Amino acid sequence: MANTQTTANHGTTHAGRRISTETKASFKTTELIAYVVAVIGVLVASAIVDASDFGAQEAWYYITLLTIGYMISRGLAKSGSRDFYDDVPGNDARH
Repeated sequence: MANTQTTANHGTTHAGRRISTETKASFKTTELIAYVVAVIGVLVASAIVDASDFGAQEAWYYITLLTIGYMISRGLAKSGSRDFYDDVPGNDARH
C-alpha cells in the first residue's frame, strides 16, 4: 500500500514507493551477537583448559565451524527475506 502526501506547491498528492533492501544489516541481528559470544566462549575455554585437553588447534577448528555456520545462516536469511521501508518524496529517512 502506498503512502500519499500533500505538497505545499499545488495541493497535489504523490504516492510513496514501497522499497526493500535484501535484509537487515548483519550488525543489527541477534545471530551476530550469538556468534561473537560463542567464539569468545571457545577462546576462553581453550585458554582456561589444559592444552592437552582442548588446545589452540581444536579451538580454531571450532571457530572455523562456527564461522561456516554463521555464513550459511546469513546466506539463508538473505535469500528469502526483505527489509521494507517507504520511499516518501522529500524524506530521506528510512523507517
